[in-house]
Parts: sequence; structure tokens; C-alpha cells
Amino acid sequence: MILWHNPRCSKSRQTLALLEEKGVIPEIRKYLEDAPSLDELKAAQAALGLPVIEMMRVKEAAFKDMGLSKDSDDAVLLQAMADQPKLIERPILFAGDKAAIGRPPEQVLTVL
Repeated sequence: MILWHNPRCSKSRQTLALLEEKGVIPEIRKYLEDAPSLDELKAAQAALGLPVIEMMRVKEAAFKDMGLSKDSDDAVLLQAMADQPKLIERPILFAGDKAAIGRPPEQVLTVL
């Protein structure tokens, strides 16, 4: 299992703590330092089974600064996340071909 993690984010820390409580020690990927590629973001979206916009932090200043909206094309949104990984909603736990966003943290338990 891999957790796209931002240690400065309280939800990300809570999700990691919850997993550890359950005896799950995921591989940590600090996605702000090791940004996912466009292909990885496409795979993440497929694993999540969500619309692209639902895996984005739409309240981030960069979302507005980049001229993005909830109606932007998926390809544009994915490229924006590749260019500005802080736009990726966090944390995301990957387990095989499944994934879940830890908002709330308990949501990641669905892929265990």
C-alpha cells in the first residue's frame, strides 16, 4: 500500500495514525516532494473511480490563479495537478487497483 501523504496536513496525519492503529504500515510518498506524473494521476483517478474534480483541492489559491473551474476539462485539471501537486486532495491510499481519499480519514478503510 502507498499513501500519498503531506505531513503538514492534519487529515493526512490522522489517516496515517488510523492506518497504523489498524496495523497497516503503508509506504509513504510525500507527493509534494515527489510529484506524481500525469500518467500516475490518470491511474489514481481510475483507481478512485471519481470525477477528476473530486480529487482536487478547489479552494487552493492555485486553483483560481490557474484559471480553473469545476467545469474545466478533465485533461486540463489533470495537467494542473501534475504541474501543481498541492492541488491534489490528500491523503490518498492506494491498495492494489483500488484507492480512497482520506476525507474523512476512515474512508481509507474501504480499500483495506
